[in-house]
Amino acid sequence: MVEYRIDRHSGVATYVQIVQQTKQALHLGMLEPGDKLPTAREVVEATAINPNTVLKAYRELEREGLVEARRGLGTFIRKGLSITPADSPLRLELDDWAARAREAGLGRDDVAALFTAVLDKHFQGED
Repeated sequence: MVEYRIDRHSGVATYVQIVQQTKQALHLGMLEPGDKLPTAREVVEATAINPNTVLKAYRELEREGLVEARRGLGTFIRKGLSITPADSPLRLELDDWAARAREAGLGRDDVAALFTAVLDKHFQGED
């Protein structure tokens, strides 16, 4: 089951963070079709956010066709986005790179900016 981490200082809307983290878990194969998302109550208890925020995120995921709400049962993953497994060599290399960047004194924002610049260079025009 996915555990959401809310960054209140990111400037990104809370419901968008939930959507993004769900998609990231799908891409990494941590969530697969049939898996159940935490209930709104569980997310609220873990993150201290408004239940309507969780429901808004889940509705957005449903609108995108990624999840389906089953009345009385919960919200379930409908389709996967898994491209790169969580234990792939590329992820391990990226993990090592991030550790080296931190050791070199780069902050999270510096690393994100550097990584985004490299992504933009290699994936121009894709979305």
